[in-house]
Amino acid sequence: MRLVATAYAEEGALLGKAIYNDQGQVLLNVGARLEKRILDRLVDFGIDYIYIIDKETEDIKLMNPISDELHVQAIKTIGAAFKQIQKDKKFAHSFILEKAYRNFQQLIKSLLEELNRSKELLNLLSDVFLHDHYIFSHSLNVTLYALAIGIELKLPPKELEQLGLGAILHDVGKMMVPEEILTKPGRLTAEEFKIIKAHAEDGFELLRKVPAIPLVVAHCAYQHHERLNGAGYPRGLKGESIHLFGRILGVADVFDAVTSNRVYRPAMLPHEGLEILFSGSGTLFDPMVVDAFRKAVAIYPVGLTVNLNDGRKGVISGQNPGFSERPIVRVLEENHIKVVPYEVNLKSNLSLMITSCDTILTYEYAGK
Repeated sequence: MRLVATAYAEEGALLGKAIYNDQGQVLLNVGARLEKRILDRLVDFGIDYIYIIDKETEDIKLMNPISDELHVQAIKTIGAAFKQIQKDKKFAHSFILEKAYRNFQQLIKSLLEELNRSKELLNLLSDVFLHDHYIFSHSLNVTLYALAIGIELKLPPKELEQLGLGAILHDVGKMMVPEEILTKPGRLTAEEFKIIKAHAEDGFELLRKVPAIPLVVAHCAYQHHERLNGAGYPRGLKGESIHLFGRILGVADVFDAVTSNRVYRPAMLPHEGLEILFSGSGTLFDPMVVDAFRKAVAIYPVGLTVNLNDGRKGVISGQNPGFSERPIVRVLEENHIKVVPYEVNLKSNLSLMITSCDTILTYEYAGK
């Protein structure tokens, strides 16, 4: 199957990956014919990319370390806790957070079990869900990215668990921000931005007052917007004054923010998000963390159409763990001429490079 931009998918194409809501209910199943009204609705719902059944790539399977069932369970767990915190701000630091923390501990263990059991690179584009609230899905995505980085860095189990808990709760302070500011589609005013920025300190204050929650978890909320060169907030920390978890979350948070659809801009593809991390490596972001992220996450997702530097064009058909920028490509064209499909592994063909990606294309799909 192929990954295409929803806004440019051909009418009548067949859906290759089911679309779910937060409750795990299938909204659109595999094989559904995508009429214009359906495509328009998906765009309105913020689904930027979808997978399409395609004759030349129908045998390419999407693999993800996290099952759809666990994804749904995670969103429900995060959503239930955060909604309660948002509803009852006055007492959010006591019973609600203690109960949520116990639930999150079990969730992190389940996520770590699946991540450690799988050999697949993390590819969150293959998880097509309509989410009730951006903060819930963002908290889960950041947790998955942070854990993938932590595993790549070979952090011990206890630290991985604390990192995961800090990641889930890193944005809990945003539950104190008025909804109209969180979801504002236009540019924030200086005062609104000041309110948004307060979420790091608000989250820290909420978490540090709960005896069951380790202080390092509270510092994840406090430090995820700090940057190596001191340009971050709220304290302008520099270098190793920022805890390793804060440096990991800084990378995971930015990457998910730019590769997720927001009310004020469309999502980037993973390789575009990685370029932002690379451009800030050594100044804004810890180079060790950026490198671990590069190795752990699928930068070119399976199904993405790519162009190679020798004039060949094809679709990503597989990944090489540890070498996310050197995937396996199924070649479909040579200098704009269709050929019998064949595979080329960029890991063993170092002279080949991906020069561009394409999610706007004309293709033949099964059943047309």
